[in-house]
Amino acid sequence: MSEKHAITVEKVLPYAADKIWQTLTTSDRIAKWLMPNDFAAAVGHKFNFRTAPLGDWDGVVHCEVLDCDPPRLLRYSWKGGADTNPAYGSKLDSVVTWTLTPVEGGTHLRMVHDGFVFPGNKIAFDMMSPGWGRVLDGIARVTAEAG
Repeated sequence: MSEKHAITVEKVLPYAADKIWQTLTTSDRIAKWLMPNDFAAAVGHKFNFRTAPLGDWDGVVHCEVLDCDPPRLLRYSWKGGADTNPAYGSKLDSVVTWTLTPVEGGTHLRMVHDGFVFPGNKIAFDMMSPGWGRVLDGIARVTAEAG
């Protein structure tokens, strides 16, 4: 029996939501905290993240913007991997949701990456969980650098 799981990470960053939004939605900034991409903040825009190939997976994450409500909510599909990869790099059909909420001292940033099906995506889930935590630190760094 398969079950779905989500990775959730959250952190208060000492920046206004609109500044963090720019870091989440500007292609060259995204490349600094995640991966090279051709992102555009428009519902229906199809884009890719690119990383090193693994097994039969070409390293391309296929995405589509599902929801975009600046500077509060960004949601996109996240599909990649290969059916023939039994571990990391296995086929993944998921959704990433970013929520920005103004709080005293900055913005509460929450990311939910949902749709990991166990047991098939268990290794990807285990490997990506700490990675998403580090991504929030990268978003803070890139936002600070952008001024």
